[in-house]
Amino acid sequence: MTSTPPPPSPQSGRAALEATDDRLPLHVRLRELLLDRIRTGEWTPATPLPGEIALADDYGVSKGTLRRVLGELVDQGLLERRRGDGTYVRRARLDHSLHRFFRHGSADDTLPGSRILRWETAPADAEVAGRLELGPGDEVLTLRRLRTRDESPVLVEDIWLPLPRFAPLAEAGPDALGPLLYPAYEKLAGQVVGGASEDLTIRACDQADATLLGCGAGEPVVVIDRLARAHDGSPLELRVSRGRADTFRYRIELT
Repeated sequence: MTSTPPPPSPQSGRAALEATDDRLPLHVRLRELLLDRIRTGEWTPATPLPGEIALADDYGVSKGTLRRVLGELVDQGLLERRRGDGTYVRRARLDHSLHRFFRHGSADDTLPGSRILRWETAPADAEVAGRLELGPGDEVLTLRRLRTRDESPVLVEDIWLPLPRFAPLAEAGPDALGPLLYPAYEKLAGQVVGGASEDLTIRACDQADATLLGCGAGEPVVVIDRLARAHDGSPLELRVSRGRADTFRYRIELT
């Protein structure tokens, strides 16, 4: 029978805090310690953080100091408070962000269809390796995915995921994926997307994309280049999405 490991010592947080540079303000030192627990994956979006009283006692700080630091992490988008349920590491909500810009036959926000066209592991080329901060010859899992709405093609996406970080996903195979990838990254490989940066450009559609998107070669397509990162800042996913320019719509409310 496997024994359950004992809970961490109530002094573990206090000892860690005492080991930090006391020339820095207390709340700064505490924030870095909590950040470490997010970056290392000790805290995840699936389980709430310990309660404020327990955390304050663990680190030997006042509840007010602890609340201040948690508030700063919420403001930074690293944590979120769920009413009546506690405080959690925040998941980046990016799965719908691309699709809302492309409308094809429907103006609602129903979940788009998803079909995997390619699934393979291979050494990353120089550009992909550089973007994902990999070494020469390091392998990646590559996906090509077609997104649809009302059975009509909307987006073609090429996705690169670093190995062995995503080895469990590669082993699970495409049938294990649902229509949203980020929940699958978390469930199958334990990888949580903390944020992303995107660049948007326009280019002429090549013949391969034209066949998939149902348009003519040379017609304009919108290209969205996304680099998603974990909470520790390391690259998790490189994604290049293409959609027909005539179905693209961008809207933002400015106040």
